[in-house]
Amino acid sequence: MLSLMVGVMASIMSSTVVNVAIPDLSHHFALTQERAQWVSSGFMVAMTVSMLTTPWLLTRFGYRRTYVGTMLLLMAGGIAGGAAAYYPLVLGARVAEGFAAGVVQPIPAIIMLRAFEPSEQGRASGLFGMGVVLAPALGPSIGGLLVDLFGWRSIFFMVVPFCLLSIWLAYRYVPTSAPGGMSAASGGPRLDWRGLTLGTVGTLCLLNGLLEIRGGDPLLAGGLLFGALLALAVLIAWLHRARRTGREALINLDLFGYRTYTMGTLVAFIYGTALFGSTYLLPVYMQMALELPASHVGTILLPSGIVLAITIGLAGRLTTRLPTRVLVGGGLVLLALSFALMPTIGLRTGLWVLVAWATLGRIGLGFILPSLNLGAMRPLAKNLIPQGASAINFLRMLGGAAGVSLCALVLEWRLAAHGDVLTRAGTSPARLAAFNESFLLLAAICGLAVVAAWQLRDPPGHVPLDQ
Repeated sequence: MLSLMVGVMASIMSSTVVNVAIPDLSHHFALTQERAQWVSSGFMVAMTVSMLTTPWLLTRFGYRRTYVGTMLLLMAGGIAGGAAAYYPLVLGARVAEGFAAGVVQPIPAIIMLRAFEPSEQGRASGLFGMGVVLAPALGPSIGGLLVDLFGWRSIFFMVVPFCLLSIWLAYRYVPTSAPGGMSAASGGPRLDWRGLTLGTVGTLCLLNGLLEIRGGDPLLAGGLLFGALLALAVLIAWLHRARRTGREALINLDLFGYRTYTMGTLVAFIYGTALFGSTYLLPVYMQMALELPASHVGTILLPSGIVLAITIGLAGRLTTRLPTRVLVGGGLVLLALSFALMPTIGLRTGLWVLVAWATLGRIGLGFILPSLNLGAMRPLAKNLIPQGASAINFLRMLGGAAGVSLCALVLEWRLAAHGDVLTRAGTSPARLAAFNESFLLLAAICGLAVVAAWQLRDPPGHVPLDQ
C-alpha cells in the first residue's frame, strides 16, 4: 500500500498542480480561456477513459508490470511537457500523464477490499488517504513557488522523483500476480476495444459539446451532445449483448444489480463534477479575481490540505460505525456550504476568511473520500471488485472532466454577461461577481449529490437487487 501510495500521489499531483500554472501558460502561448482549460480537461478525459482498462491490464500483466508501466508513462509525460516548445506538445504530454494516472488510481481500492478484513478496511482507507492527500496539499504550495521562481515549465518535472521512488518500491514490494492471487495471463481475455472506443467517443463528444455551447456553433454543440448520448446508448446495448453472449465487456452490468453500488456511482458522478470543477476554478479565482501571486495560492490552500489529511484519518475509523449515507451526505453538505460562502469574500477581506472556507470544504471531503468507494463496493461479489473499482472511478472522473469544462463555460458566460474578460489586467466587481456565481453553481451541484447520497442504504444483509 505504501508503494502504491507514492505512485497515486504522483498521479494526483500531476492532475492538480498544473492549475497553478494555467495563467502563465496561457500568457506564454497566447491562449484563450477555452483553449487553456484543455490542459486540465484533456488530462481528465485521458484519465477517465483509461480507468476502464485497469481490470484487463491487471489480469493480463499483473500488479507490478501494470504499475511500473504507468509510472514510466507518467514520468515521460512530465519530462515531455516541461520541455515542449509548442502548446499541442504540452497537451499531448498531459494526455499521456492522464492515461497513466487513470490506470493506477483504481488499484488501491481493489487491494483494500481483497487484502483487508471488513473491520480493517476503513482504517486502511483512512491511513492511505492521509498520505495521498499530501499531494494536493503540498503540490500547489511547491508548484506556486516553482512557477514564481522558474516559470510554468518547472511544475511538469515535479512528478519525476515520485515516479522514480515508486518504481524502486514496486520492484521490492508490489507482487507480480493478478487480482485474486492468480498468475498474470498473457493469453487471457482480450480488451473490449469496441466498448473502450465508444466510451472515448462519448466522453470527447460530451466535453467538446459543452465547450461549443458558449462562443461556438450552436448546431455543432447540439450535434456533439447528441453524439455523446448516442455513444452512451450504443455502449449500453453493446454491454447488454456481451453479457448475454458471455463475452468479456469493458463494464460488467451485473454491478448495477446492487442498489448501494448504483447509488454510489450516481453520487460519485455528481460529486466529481463539483470537486474537479472547483480545483480548476479556485486557483484561477485567487490569481485573476483576488490578484494573488501564484506562490500565495499554494500557501493559502496548505492549511486546508493538512486538515483534510487529519479528517480522512478520523473518518476512516468511522466507516464501520456510521452509515455510509451519513458520512457522505454530511461531507457533501459541508462542501456545498464552503462554495456557498465564497461570495462573502472581497478584495478587502482578510485572507483568513478564504482559508476558513477552503478548510470547511476540505473537512467535508475528508468524510466523503474514505467512505464513498468502500461503502458502495462492500456488497459486491469478490470477482466484481476490480470492475467495480474501475467503473465507479470512471464515473467520478467523467463527472470531473465535465465539471472542469462546465466551470470554464459558466465562468466565461458570466464574465461576458458582466462585461469583463480574464485577459484584461486588474480585477473588478464584475469579475468577482462572475466568479461568485460560478461558486454558487458548484454549491447547487453538491446539493444534488446530497439527495442521491441519502439513498446509499443497503437492504438487510447486503442482498443485491434482482436484475
